[in-house]
Parts: sequence; C-alpha cells; structure tokens
Amino acid sequence: MNQPSASSQQPATLQWQCLPFAELSVHQLHSIYAARSAVFVLEQNCVYQDIDHKDPLSHHLMAWDSQQQLAAYLRIVPPGLSFAEASLGRVLSSASWRGSGIGRELLTRGISALREIYPQAAIRIGAQAYLEKFYGSFGFVQVSELYLEDDIPHIDMLLSSDQT
Repeated sequence: MNQPSASSQQPATLQWQCLPFAELSVHQLHSIYAARSAVFVLEQNCVYQDIDHKDPLSHHLMAWDSQQQLAAYLRIVPPGLSFAEASLGRVLSSASWRGSGIGRELLTRGISALREIYPQAAIRIGAQAYLEKFYGSFGFVQVSELYLEDDIPHIDMLLSSDQT
C-alpha cells in the first residue's frame, strides 16, 4: 500500500487524543504497540521488552491520520516512575510522517498535556543524544553525562516546572 509522502501530509489534518491506559481501545493499544515495535525494536535494532509496567500508569498521546493509522505517539509517565519528575517517553513518528513537522507538534502537545495532568511537575526525559538540539529548542537542558541505553547514546534532559 502506498503511503503519502511527508511533504503531502500536514500535522493539522490529524486527530489527536490523550487517554489514560484504561480508556484505550483494543485497536489503539494494538496500534501503539505495533508502532513502538516498528520504531524501537526493528528500525533501531533494540531487542528489549517494550511493554512494561509503566504503560498502565501512563497517559498516551496519539495522532491519527485520515485512514485511522497511528502517525505519532508518546506516553506521559507520572512522577516517581521513570524519574522523580514526570516524563515523556516512547516518542515516535511513523515513517511516512517524518519530515512533516509532526515531531514538533507531538512534543508541543505532549508538554501541554503533561502540564494539564501534572501542573507543578518538571519534565525529565532520557533523550537520544542526537536529538539534544531538538529538545533544547523546547527549553530542555542536559542534566547528565552521555550514557548508553540499548547501545544508543542518550542524555537526560530537564524542563523546569515554570517553563512551557
């Protein structure tokens, strides 16, 4: 099946949803796990247990295209689960949407949704090191040395609670 190119797709045409785990439909959950497996296990060649104890405790931000295919996703992890602070994780865009600006829209919406759910929380992320400038453009600052996670260079980054 031919997918439209990123240049022909716009994040403004997407349907966005942010739901707690218990409110996800079977279709939504299947789409989330399939996308995470495609990006993190297959594309990045990281063999690890993706489905974890954090999913049922997290909110899930999803962007759906007109064909009801998952275009972008992230999970909002409560404070004290991954880090002392709240966190954004499993940030991804589907291959057919890359280059469309969807990553910036996803992170903007993710930060906003997290601030609604946890108004006073700072946000800490474990970012792939090559994305430091991208996350920095939202106000995140590096707060750790470089480390390897699944053989991929990462850094911890923090967005203080008074930044949007």
